Amino acid sequence: MSAPDTAADPPPAAESDPRQPAASPRGAGIGVALLGAALVAVVVLTTPWRALPAGTPVVPAESARDFTAAQIARSAALDTATSVPAYLSLGLTLIVAGLLTLTPFGTRLLGRLRGPWWVRVPLGVLAITVVTEALRWPLGMWMETYLRDFGLSTQAWPAWSLDRLMSLGVRTGLLAFVVLVVVALARRLARWWIPAAAGVFLLTVGASFVYPVVFEPLFNDFRSMPAGQLRDDLLAMAARDGVPVSDVLVADASRRTTALNAYVSGFGATKRIVVYDTLLKAPVEEVRVVVAHELGHAKHDDVLYGTLIGGLGAAFGTCLLAAVTSTGFLRRRTGIASLADPRAAGLVLSLISIGTVLSGPAQNLISRQIEGRADVHALDLTRDPATFVAIQQRLATTNLSDLAPDPLEYVLYFSHPPTPERIAIARSWALLNRLPQP
Repeated sequence: MSAPDTAADPPPAAESDPRQPAASPRGAGIGVALLGAALVAVVVLTTPWRALPAGTPVVPAESARDFTAAQIARSAALDTATSVPAYLSLGLTLIVAGLLTLTPFGTRLLGRLRGPWWVRVPLGVLAITVVTEALRWPLGMWMETYLRDFGLSTQAWPAWSLDRLMSLGVRTGLLAFVVLVVVALARRLARWWIPAAAGVFLLTVGASFVYPVVFEPLFNDFRSMPAGQLRDDLLAMAARDGVPVSDVLVADASRRTTALNAYVSGFGATKRIVVYDTLLKAPVEEVRVVVAHELGHAKHDDVLYGTLIGGLGAAFGTCLLAAVTSTGFLRRRTGIASLADPRAAGLVLSLISIGTVLSGPAQNLISRQIEGRADVHALDLTRDPATFVAIQQRLATTNLSDLAPDPLEYVLYFSHPPTPERIAIARSWALLNRLPQP
C-alpha cells in the first residue's frame, strides 16, 4: 500500500522510503514480452517489405547517371558540413542521458528543488531540458548557418529562435506530463506500468489525431489550394484513386525554407494532404506525382498504422522502463529507490531519451519501406516514370539531399530511401510495365 499524499513531501533524505510500493521486475518483464511480441507482429504484418513484385527487373542506383559532378559535390559538401553539429548534438544528448542514468548527478540536482512533489517533477523536467538545450543551442545555430550558406534557410534569427522555442515548449510540455503521470502512478500502485502503458498508448493515438489541427498551425499557416486546373486535377486524381479528400492545403513554408515537400498527417476526420508553397513552382505534372505519392500514404492508412506502431512502442517502452528501473544497479548508481521519488524525473527523462535514440534506426527502416510503397503507388496512379524521375531530381537538387549517405547516416537519419534508390525503383517499375526507361 502506498503512503498517503501530503501537501509537501518529506525532506530529500526520506524520499526513497522503502515503504513506497516496489515494482516487480518479473511483472514488468511479462509486460515487456507481451507488448514486444505484439509490436513485432504488427510491424511484420503491416510493413510493406517489398515495394515491387518479386521478379521485377533490378536497376542499380547510380547517382552519376542522374546528377552532374557539381551537383553531387555540392550535396556532399552540405552533408559534410552539417554532419559535425548533428553528431555533436547526438553525442551531447547521450552524454546528458548517461549522467542522469549512471550517476547521482540528476538526483542531487533535482534534490535542490522544493515544494510539493507534483510541482517538483515538472520543474525537474524543465530544469534538465533548459540545461540540455542551452548546450545544444549553439549547435543548432551552427547547423542553421550552414543551411543559410547553402541557400536552404530563409529565416531571420528571431523567427528561427521562436520556431525552436515553440517546438521545445510543445515537446517539454508533453514530456513533463508523461513523467508526472509515471511518478504519480508509481506513488500509488505497485504495478504502475499497467495503467501507464495504456495511458501512453492512448496519448500517442490522441496526439497523432489532434496534431494537424492543434500543433501544425503553430508553425505554418494553411490555406486551400487556389481554384484552378491543378486543384481540379488533384481532387479528380484522388477520387479516381478512391481516397476521400475534400481539400488540398498549401503551407506557407517559403517563410523559412526553399526546400520542396509535401506530406499527409492525421487520420479519420483530421486526415489532410499538405503541399509546401515552394512546391507549386514546379511543373504541374511533377506536383501531380508528389501528391500521388501522398495519396499512397492516405490510401494505405500509413499515418494510422504508424500511430498504432508508435503507441505499442510507447507502451512497450513503459514496461521496459519499469523493468530496468526496478533493478538494483540503477538504484545504486542514481541513489533513487523507486520511481515514486520525485527526483526520479531525471532518470525517467534520460531513459526516454536513450530509448528514442535506440529505436530510431528501427523506425527509419520501417519508414523507408512505407515510402517505397508510396513511390510505387504514385507510379501506378500516374503511369509516368519520366516525370517521377524528374521530380526526384528536382527535389534532390533543391533540397540538397545526400545522394550517397554512409552506412551510419543511412541507419540513423534516413526515413526515406536515398534519391538514387527511388529513381532506380521508377526504372524497375518501367521495365516491369514494359514502358521506356526514363
